Formats: sequence, structure tokens, C-alpha cells
Amino acid sequence: MTAAQADLVRSELDLPEGLSLDTPRVEDGAAIWRIARDSKTLDLNSSYSYLLWCRDFAATSVVARDADGGPVGFITGYVRPERPETLVVWQVAVDHAWRGRGLAATLLDGLVERVAAAGVRGIETTITPDNTASKRLFTSFAERHEAPLESEVLFHGGLFPDGAHEPEVLYRIGPFGPRADRT
Repeated sequence: MTAAQADLVRSELDLPEGLSLDTPRVEDGAAIWRIARDSKTLDLNSSYSYLLWCRDFAATSVVARDADGGPVGFITGYVRPERPETLVVWQVAVDHAWRGRGLAATLLDGLVERVAAAGVRGIETTITPDNTASKRLFTSFAERHEAPLESEVLFHGGLFPDGAHEPEVLYRIGPFGPRADRT
């Protein structure tokens, strides 16, 4: 990507200076695992799973890189096999030093813009009732993209075998409005 193209992407997505959006690589797995661990809100998967995610689901995930190329935020996602027009957003996390700058929204907008070109027209994610930041992120995404949002409990807390777990509420957003259809 040329410097002019990078500036255009940054201005269209409100990307903070010094950051770029990229497709995750296997080498990013450890850093992504650390960001997830340090978030203190995500259910932490094994470090191995983040390596696999960066290998097998890189096309439906995104990483924000600082000026040195290191990951400072990420979104992992996959396309639902039964609904190939739907992106499931698995995890969203931003390094503490980069929070409060709109980076999660920029990551989500950038990822959706990329996968929309491949036919994705909606997203699904699950959010626990106490996760106010994620509820805001996905609600504001739906508003920006002029997309309907529906929510319902997908998994009640009693389904989880490891003790007390809040319900996971499914947020279904789509079809997208005009912004995600840009190419």
C-alpha cells in the first residue's frame, strides 16, 4: 500500500495517526492472546487457539498495528457456515494504551468493509449483559451503518459447565446500509 493509500484509509476510517489495519498473521497470535488476557473482560482462550485463529480465520479478522508493526488491537471473526452472508464477531480487544480513541469502532468498520466485498451483509456477536462497552460498540455500529439490530438470549448461564456465567445475548445486525457497501 502506498503512503497516499494509507492516508486515504486512515481518513475514511478515522484511524489514529501511526496505526494501520491489517490481516493478522500467525506471528501475531501471542500478542493477540496477551491483549485478550489483559482486557480482563474477555473469556480467554488458549494461546494455541489464537495461533490457529490467525492462521485459519485471518481473512475474517483484523489487527491494528502501531508504527513498529506490533498489534495493539484486534477483532477475530468467522463466516457462519450455515449463513455465508453473516460474519460472527468472536472477540474484540484493544490494548490499554490505545483505549478511548475509537479504535474498536474503527477495527469493526474496517473489517466489515473488507468482508462486505466478499458478500457479507450482516454480523452476529454475543455480549454478556454487564459488558456496557461492547453493547455501545455494536449499537453505534448499527446506527452508523443504518442497519437493524435485534437481540435475544442465545445461551443462558446454566449451559456453561464452568460455574457461574452470565447469559450470552446474541446481537444480530444487518443487512448493512450504504457505508459498508463502499469498495
